[in-house]
Amino acid sequence: MLPAIEQRLAAEMNVRPQQVMAAVALLDEGATVPFISRYRKEATGGLDDTQMRHLEERLGYMRELESRRNAILASIGEQGKLTPALQNEIALAESKQTLEDLYLPYKQKRRTKAQIAREAGLTPLADSLLGAPAQHPETAAAAYIDADKGVADAKAALDGARQILMERFAEDAALLARLRDLLSADGIVVATVAEGKETEGAKFRDYFDYSEPLKAIPPHRALALFRGRNEEILRVALKLPQEFSDTPQSHPAESMIARQFGISNQNRGADQWLADTVRWAWRIKLALHLELELLGDLRERAETEAIRVFARNLHDLLLAAPAGLRTTMGLDPGIRTGVKVAVVDGTGKLLDTATVYPHAPRNNWDGALHALAALAQKHNIELISIGNGTASRETDQLAADLIARLPQLNMTKVVVSEAGASVYSASEFAAHEFPQLDVSLRGAVSIARRLQDPLAELVKIDPKSIGVGQYQHDVSQSRLARSLDAVVEDCVNAVGVDVNSASVPLLARVSGLSPSLAESIVSYRDQHGRFTSRDALKQVPRLGAKTFEQAAGFLRVRGDNPLDVSAVHPEAYPVAERILHDLMQRLHTGNPAALIGQAGVFSQLDAKAYTDEHFGLPTVQDILRELEKPGRDPRPAFKTATFKAGIAEIGDLQPGMVLEGVVTNVTNFGAFVDIGVHQDGLVHISALADTFVKDPHSIVKAGDVIKVKVQEIDIQRRRIALTMRLQDAVTPREPAAARPGKPARQTPAPDNAMANALARAIKMRS
Repeated sequence: MLPAIEQRLAAEMNVRPQQVMAAVALLDEGATVPFISRYRKEATGGLDDTQMRHLEERLGYMRELESRRNAILASIGEQGKLTPALQNEIALAESKQTLEDLYLPYKQKRRTKAQIAREAGLTPLADSLLGAPAQHPETAAAAYIDADKGVADAKAALDGARQILMERFAEDAALLARLRDLLSADGIVVATVAEGKETEGAKFRDYFDYSEPLKAIPPHRALALFRGRNEEILRVALKLPQEFSDTPQSHPAESMIARQFGISNQNRGADQWLADTVRWAWRIKLALHLELELLGDLRERAETEAIRVFARNLHDLLLAAPAGLRTTMGLDPGIRTGVKVAVVDGTGKLLDTATVYPHAPRNNWDGALHALAALAQKHNIELISIGNGTASRETDQLAADLIARLPQLNMTKVVVSEAGASVYSASEFAAHEFPQLDVSLRGAVSIARRLQDPLAELVKIDPKSIGVGQYQHDVSQSRLARSLDAVVEDCVNAVGVDVNSASVPLLARVSGLSPSLAESIVSYRDQHGRFTSRDALKQVPRLGAKTFEQAAGFLRVRGDNPLDVSAVHPEAYPVAERILHDLMQRLHTGNPAALIGQAGVFSQLDAKAYTDEHFGLPTVQDILRELEKPGRDPRPAFKTATFKAGIAEIGDLQPGMVLEGVVTNVTNFGAFVDIGVHQDGLVHISALADTFVKDPHSIVKAGDVIKVKVQEIDIQRRRIALTMRLQDAVTPREPAAARPGKPARQTPAPDNAMANALARAIKMRS
């Protein structure tokens, strides 16, 4: 028998089984990942949120595996075919794939040709030819001719026997595993363009004559291939190297099948018939089955990596530096429809709106400046947030002129990503928040607020619409949603939420709170006024003790108790109060609030002195750190990028230019950077640093302000190649990869004869 799930998880994660057992028990009790990783460190041995997310996902997989194992054992047992050996094999299976391989011969399926042949009594003929190949097939088959059973002649008998053997070969679990290993190690993915699709599929032309080992294909290239196939532009197949050759040679997969069943060519009567049976079993039954399975596995791995990259970018974007509580003017650029303007105060409350028309066809630049200046002076604007869509550079220049006209206001302009702003504008929440406001003006509000506090604003938008992923529409939407929701939850709880100013979408992401409970909190706040303590949250309808336990530590309440604004959990207040009491006596002060936040004071204390049977050293150390920096924000300090004047379009760029830009997206092959020309440029992984870079995320993250040098511009394909190696000379080179992507490197194609033969095979299959 396999070890218990907890033991397997512990080995997989390289932690102690007791840590996993405690974490699983907490999850089963309804505790959330943020709560467990922050407030139950003693129980889990300090498993962090990343480890807990992995544990939660793998726990679900392993429990599904056990459920499937039991269902398979029950099914085979009901058929009366469960032998002790088979039961042991099923009990030791460590993956769903292995389980399904073992179950394949016993799986209920529609009536196959092999089943019909067995019903016609042809199993003894198949066994005889396989076990005694010296006999002649036609002679042996003559004894099985029976018109009443549908066996009209010897050929029909042999066809039936062949179907029985082919199905037997295809359902042998050990053979399937070896063939799968062979294709995984040596298989080559080949793509060709579908006939007549050359023009329509021009964006996939890098894959029109493409081959690369299955094990070497990076996720972004795999997803590009699958997109091309789904759009019926590409034909994609999995082949072994021997299939590239026009010269006859032994096929390794067929040889493997033959060895498994003791088939060899010794010039005996049935040897050729058995060899043909092996060949047909591979070509008709096994090759296509394994190709679909392994390409499916490739897609799943690629999706997993794409989702991981998206999640990492989303994490970086959500935890981008907030500009803070400053009055902000949001500008949603537009040409014909005008620039939408929204002014919000430091808390994000809408103060004013307008629409100006500085661009074509009206070209009312001076009128737009006058209107914006009036708004800026009326509301003492400190920040100008400009969406990075159409006409953003022209609108950026408008903001620069406004700043020059009103130097006394000391305004700062920032171009921000407007991805998802239109989704928010048309959302039910936006309609509830601004029922009388035009949809386009709601977008300007979102653009202003996302500069003040990216996290608080972006949680209102479906994470998939934020635009920091690649191929997000090609991956499993349910898996993507689960992953991104987990990222949002972790980010919100890492920062903490002010319960008296938070929106429903933000509160709904707090540990333990559902959307309906978040609405209840806001409704209670609207009716009874601001909360004055965490304890007051217990008065909210349907917010019970368990929910309070899960949520309280992540909610900030500015009231009478200074601990309520910290990340110290209410259950640990007695420990914090003991610490403060000791410090007051030591420092001869009677004001605990004055002590909280004093640097260096708490680090002098011995944390072990405050541990007890309920709160261990990790919790006490967290409390001391929190008292020293209460409500500390893990996000970095706010800074902005300055786009170069006069560079507004891709045609304005020249190789060798050094520009400042903002990282908008990080992939496995590099980073995309907004340099202010409406088209992000790509810093390929090889151009991120002077040394070898394995993971671009180790160098840059979404939201970083960096300097880059322009290497190459392809105006027709709208591709910009950039480098962070500013000292490098700019020399002509191949265009950089871009969505849907030229492969960063491509395995050399086989010689023409091989390629042509393989292309013919793919088209025949299609």
